[in-house]
Amino acid sequence: MRKKPNKNFYEIYEGDRCTSLINATNSGKLEMKALGRTSYPGKKLDKDVLSKVYSIGYWDVKKKQNWGLDWHRNEGIEFTFLSSGNLTFSLGNEQFNLKPNCFTITRPWQLHSVGNPMVTPGRLFWMIIDVGILQPHQEWKWPDWIILSKQDLNFLTKVLRQNEIPVWENGETLLDCFSEIGKCIKESQTEVQDSKLKILINNLLLEMLGLFKKGKIDLDESLTINLRSIEIFLHHLRTDYERNWTLEEMAGHCGMGITSLTKYCKQLTNLTPINYLIKIRLEAAAGLLVTFEKRKVTEIGYECGFSSSQYFATAFKKQYELSPKNYRESLRLH
Repeated sequence: MRKKPNKNFYEIYEGDRCTSLINATNSGKLEMKALGRTSYPGKKLDKDVLSKVYSIGYWDVKKKQNWGLDWHRNEGIEFTFLSSGNLTFSLGNEQFNLKPNCFTITRPWQLHSVGNPMVTPGRLFWMIIDVGILQPHQEWKWPDWIILSKQDLNFLTKVLRQNEIPVWENGETLLDCFSEIGKCIKESQTEVQDSKLKILINNLLLEMLGLFKKGKIDLDESLTINLRSIEIFLHHLRTDYERNWTLEEMAGHCGMGITSLTKYCKQLTNLTPINYLIKIRLEAAAGLLVTFEKRKVTEIGYECGFSSSQYFATAFKKQYELSPKNYRESLRLH
């Protein structure tokens, strides 16, 4: 059977359990210090400490190891910084080789992995902050302890929303910021230094703001429109077509109402969301009929999300002008 990564949309934004990282740490393969919430690794943060920070920490690897963080998404925006070594970072269909002083920026809707699955010697810092969004069109809401001026925070947010370059190579000025954060996290393993960490995080965002202001960054407002959120959803729907989706669930996942969902879906596909889902299911079924010649037609229909064999046969014949069985036989003749 083909592998379908990240198929569960209801868990798509849950914190990465980082099982491989935790196991490697527990077996003494590396040093890892972190503070986190929910399923993220490290010392658990109290409710009122570093509010809206899901995870912050670092790992220090001394020798090459066969583990990595598999494909996942995060609830918030993630910043990572590699202070030493080299490391493979993948986002969508792109793969990058991170070098010292590279930093990455990953939004909640961006599927990514770290390691391939090899993790090479080096030190990696990370921070995941909840900014109140899961989709590109939603407005950002930073934690209230971020003290950048309204103008500066608006500019930083604009750059992070309207430019999705995943890897930045000239982050030397961020090294001291992440190093100090790392020291504070290590000290916080006994008692979390809430005030100090907030100051250091604000300083990090200020340095990042300075880098963005110095560079010539191309901004694209279309990255933040409703249409893009629907486009992302329709793309990932291809990995979760067998689920018993309703319009309400689709709209809820996209963070908008049914009317808006239908409008933008028609604009992109000329189909309603449900009809587009049926189209995906039929395309998947057609592929399985050819790939698995001995599998029962009814079994394939159920696997692709159809609630009855009769409905599957009717819908299939309407699209391909042949019953599933005859479709399979016609391809055998060729």
